[in-house]
Amino acid sequence: MKIAFVSTECVPYAKTGGLADVAGALPKALEKMGCEVKIFLPKYSSIDESTHGLRYNWAVGEMPIRVNGVVRSVHLEQSKLPGSNVEVNFIDCPHYFHRGRIYTNDIDEDERFILFSKGVIETLQRFGWAPDVIQCNDWQTGLIPLYIKDNYNWDRLFDNTATLFTIHNIGYQGRFSKSTLLAAEISGDLYYPDGPVEFEDSVSFMKTGIAFSDLINTVSNKYSHEILTEEYGAGLHTILRARKEDVYGILNGVDYTEWHPGVDRLLPFSYSKKDLSGKTKNKKFLLEHFNMPFDENVPLIGMISRLVQQKGFDIFAGALEDLLNLNVQFLILGSGEDRYESLFRIVSQRFPQKVGAYIGFNNELSHLIEAGADMFLMPSRYEPCGLNQIYSLKYGTVPIVRKTGGLADTVKDWDEEKHHGFDHGNGFSFYDYTSYALYSSVERAVNVFKHKDIWKKIQLNGMNLDFSWEKSAQKYMELYKMAKEKRE
Repeated sequence: MKIAFVSTECVPYAKTGGLADVAGALPKALEKMGCEVKIFLPKYSSIDESTHGLRYNWAVGEMPIRVNGVVRSVHLEQSKLPGSNVEVNFIDCPHYFHRGRIYTNDIDEDERFILFSKGVIETLQRFGWAPDVIQCNDWQTGLIPLYIKDNYNWDRLFDNTATLFTIHNIGYQGRFSKSTLLAAEISGDLYYPDGPVEFEDSVSFMKTGIAFSDLINTVSNKYSHEILTEEYGAGLHTILRARKEDVYGILNGVDYTEWHPGVDRLLPFSYSKKDLSGKTKNKKFLLEHFNMPFDENVPLIGMISRLVQQKGFDIFAGALEDLLNLNVQFLILGSGEDRYESLFRIVSQRFPQKVGAYIGFNNELSHLIEAGADMFLMPSRYEPCGLNQIYSLKYGTVPIVRKTGGLADTVKDWDEEKHHGFDHGNGFSFYDYTSYALYSSVERAVNVFKHKDIWKKIQLNGMNLDFSWEKSAQKYMELYKMAKEKRE
């Protein structure tokens, strides 16, 4: 099967969140299953051509692409995804993509991804390559299903090409003024109240993708049901409900060649479920790095996150005073809203023995926190999938999460499982989005931590689980076949 995988970020080239990890791993898993996969990505100025072995495609040459009435010169650069034969195609237009950041608040943000969408389709035309499925990811690619069925439907190349629209976070919708219709050359007939491209008097790329794609999926089963509700659908629950027969959930997988304590090249000490001693050594190493005291009987709680309200930092802030009264330590890595960055700077200065904070992103430190922490806290208000709790399970770092989205699909509460007569709980969870519920779950975990035999059982329950991409890729293959059948 031929798959065009269209994304605005992809490891190792450009990353702001989990989408990049998916784009760097799922195509590799699909290739191993016999698919021919081509990735499409904007050529940002931050992508170093020599480091990643990019080469100019002379056969494609210059592509003149019109956006908002202006014809831009677009070129194609190519490389291979490391560790695979997957071709990565970089849509190169310096005017739009040499901005220093992947996403901007610039006035022409809509034009940037109009050009990207057209660039993908026109590259396919020049290749003469008709994918069985184009997998579009998030709002930045939401115009592609419409373009395939309308603007470019004169080209019979795409007659049997299906589109799958993958929602990684419905909270980001790509909403722009009505003038975007003209810039994107979208028919005005499609813009009317509650129409397929109109949302609250704006043009929504996310809604367009939902309306025109053959199938829709999200990145966990729970989230695929949550977005059908008013609470989690971010205003798009109505159109999603109208298409609920076409909405599916597939949990993101994990690349265990990168995230496994036995092979993690970024750890000073490797370890396994048969010998956890390396985990204690990593904890000691990590705390020394932050000039914090080490005590194997004091649990270390890690957090790696964007510091934004969606990730639960409002209820965390509300619980902080009580949490600091527990016999625990915290290490936080992330960046985001000023108020939370300031909070962690201040708290780490006031309580240097108990709280360490690194404001920014550091890949090596993220691996070290996963390995060195005893627990991992994710109190998200909503979480489409979440990857850090899955990494934590493999690293024997017991997750404490709010029961939503992918967190609910992957973390089974130890006390709840025991209550039902099972002993395969792998973490701690809470449902109410309150500071008290968060604190209570942390307190439960801290109390269980004192019982080393029980704690080791919880750790091993998590480490024994397999969230590798092979399983998820198989489910994507089934979705691709269904999408193809709908198109034919």
